[in-house]
Amino acid sequence: MTKPELTALEIDRVIEMAWEDRTPFEAIKFQFGLTEMETKSLMRTELKRSSYELWRKRVTNRKTKHEKLRVFSEGRFKCKLQRQITNNKISKR
Repeated sequence: MTKPELTALEIDRVIEMAWEDRTPFEAIKFQFGLTEMETKSLMRTELKRSSYELWRKRVTNRKTKHEKLRVFSEGRFKCKLQRQITNNKISKR
């Protein structure tokens, strides 16, 4: 399996998703085709060493980063101020 070529914008988005506590690695795989190991490798090459080590410390054994280990069944978090997104138009407050 070949690693997908990502643009700078896509790399930034993968890093952002990886930093988020509630975004599982499966979501990154679905959207960008990167496995958990490929995501970790990308983070290692794109971040400073101290930032990568801090991230790995946070992510290690975190149940919310793996869909199968999640215990909540409510679905994803949604702010009460957020309205439904329809026709790709994000409603404003």
